Amino acid sequence: MTIHSESSTGNSADNNYGASMKDGGQRRKGQDSGPSAEEYMLPSDEPVQLVDPRGEHVHNDRYPLPDGEALLAAYEKLVIGRRINEQANALVRQGRMAVYPSSHGQEACQVAAAVVLEKDDWLFPTYRDTVSVITRGVDPLEVLTLLRGDWHAGYNPQEHKTATQATPLATQLLHAVGVAHAAKLRGENTVVLAMCGDGATSEGDFHEALNFAAVFHVPVVFLIQNNEYAISVPLKNQSVAPSLAHKAIGYGMPGERVDGNDLAAMLSVLGKAADRARDGGGPALVEAHTYRMQAHTNADDPSRYRQQSDVEQWVPKDPISRMRTYLTNLNLLTDEVERSITQAAEHMAATLRDGLNEDPEVDPMDLFEFVYSEKTSQLREQAALLKEELIREGVQR
Repeated sequence: MTIHSESSTGNSADNNYGASMKDGGQRRKGQDSGPSAEEYMLPSDEPVQLVDPRGEHVHNDRYPLPDGEALLAAYEKLVIGRRINEQANALVRQGRMAVYPSSHGQEACQVAAAVVLEKDDWLFPTYRDTVSVITRGVDPLEVLTLLRGDWHAGYNPQEHKTATQATPLATQLLHAVGVAHAAKLRGENTVVLAMCGDGATSEGDFHEALNFAAVFHVPVVFLIQNNEYAISVPLKNQSVAPSLAHKAIGYGMPGERVDGNDLAAMLSVLGKAADRARDGGGPALVEAHTYRMQAHTNADDPSRYRQQSDVEQWVPKDPISRMRTYLTNLNLLTDEVERSITQAAEHMAATLRDGLNEDPEVDPMDLFEFVYSEKTSQLREQAALLKEELIREGVQR
C-alpha cells in the first residue's frame, strides 16, 4: 500500500531508504555483490517520529507524513485492536480462553504492519500480533480460536496471505524469507513483512534469516517490536549494540529506528521499506521502539521484574491518545466519527464474545482427517476402532 503524504520532497528516490541508498536498489538488480560501505544507511540517531505524544506534527525531511484520511482509517484499526485486546483479557478471566498475550500499547506497530501491505503480500506475525492479523482482515473469532484450545489454528493462511501466529521465537522469520525468495524466483510482485520481538534477536534463526535475505536480495521487511522485555529479560541483558536496527549493517541491509507508538511514523517508515523491497531494493530491518504495557501473558507477574513507575512513564506516549489528538486538531475526528468508530469496535468485541461463549460441536473423527494426505493403515484401523466405540456409546450412529 502506498501511503499518500501531505508533504513530500517530490524525489523519486524516496522509495529507497535514505540519501545514501538512492542508487543502491537499481545497482543491486543486476549485481550479486553487496553494497559498498558508502552505501550503508545507518539508522537514525533517534527513532523517527512524525506525531509526538502531544499530538503535534514533527517535520522529517526523509519520511513524509501520511495524509489525514489514511491516518483516520488506520486510527479506526487502532481502536478496534485495543477493544479486542480488552475483550480477550476478559474472556481469559472468564475461562473461555486458556491464555492471551496482550498487545496493549503496541497497536500502532501492528496496525501499520498490516496496512502497508497489498492484497497479495504476505504477513508473518508472532503470538502477540493479534491486532495485525485482525487488521489484515481475519475474523477475530478465527484468530483467537487456537487460544481457547481448538486443535487447529483458526484461519486459512492462504486465504488471507497471513501465516499462523508463531509461538517459537524467530522461526517465522526463516519461513518469511523462504516465501519471499520463492516469490522472487517466480517473478511475482510480492513483499513479505516478518514481525518479531526484541527477544527473538537473541535467536539463531533471526541471524540466519537476515543473512539469507541479504545474500539472495529478497523482498522482505523485518519488523522488530522492541517492547524492552523478553518476558522478564530486559533489553540490556540481550544486546549491547547501539540499537537493534544497527544489527542490519552486518548483513548488508539498511536499518531504521522508529517511534513504535507513533502510527504516522510507523506507516511512513514501513511503507517506504515495503515500496523499496517491491522495487527490487532488497530487504530492510526496522526497529520499533514501544513498550509492553501489560503482563507477558495472564500467567505472568510483571511486578517481579519491573517497576510500575516504569510502566507509567509510557502512559502519555499511548498510540491511540496521541493520534486522537492529532486527528481531532485536523477536524477529521469529530464526535460523530468517534462514536461510529467506537460502535464498530464494540460490535466486533460483542461478536467475538458471543462466538467464544458458544461451545463448538466437534466431530471426533476429525482427529484422523488432517494428519496425512493419505491415511496410513494404522490410522485407518484407529479410526475404525473409535467409530465402533462412538456407536456403541451412542455418541454417533
